[in-house]
Amino acid sequence: MSYQAANPLADEFELELGGAWTAYWLAFLRVVTGWWFFHAGVTKLIENGLAYGYGPAYLQQMTGTALGPLPVWMGANLGWLIEAMVPLGETLIGLGLMVGALVRLASVFGAFFMTLFWVGNADFGHGVVSGDFMGLLLFVTMIVLATGRYYGLDAIIEKTRFVERHPKLRYLLG
Repeated sequence: MSYQAANPLADEFELELGGAWTAYWLAFLRVVTGWWFFHAGVTKLIENGLAYGYGPAYLQQMTGTALGPLPVWMGANLGWLIEAMVPLGETLIGLGLMVGALVRLASVFGAFFMTLFWVGNADFGHGVVSGDFMGLLLFVTMIVLATGRYYGLDAIIEKTRFVERHPKLRYLLG
């Protein structure tokens, strides 16, 4: 990053994402975020299998949140889906991030989870910044910076003939 000592308020700056330290840091951030979700999902799978009953029960108690009646309806009517998808989704998202495969796609689902957690868990008594919000920012970072390309399988997958023949698939990778 360049800095103009003569004019610290200059509107010109550079951020070099191609450097080795940046690549190491983004890969580390991706793996740690992946472990966080993988561990959460695997723990739920070990303890409850695909019957994570806490999810629907929690949603049914969210009557006074910013999401309004939506979580209560989801908990009452989609409980069977939530019981399976929370542990399975967390595990697959985490696994994808850890190995660096389909990182953007996994991160979109991770951002969706974290948005629901953030809005659902927050009472916003201490402002909007919480652990769930920081998790959301991590997933958005994975999407924007295509972190699967840094020491991840996405770097290898992008070079396959299949992806070269279907270049739009690169938007899912990274």
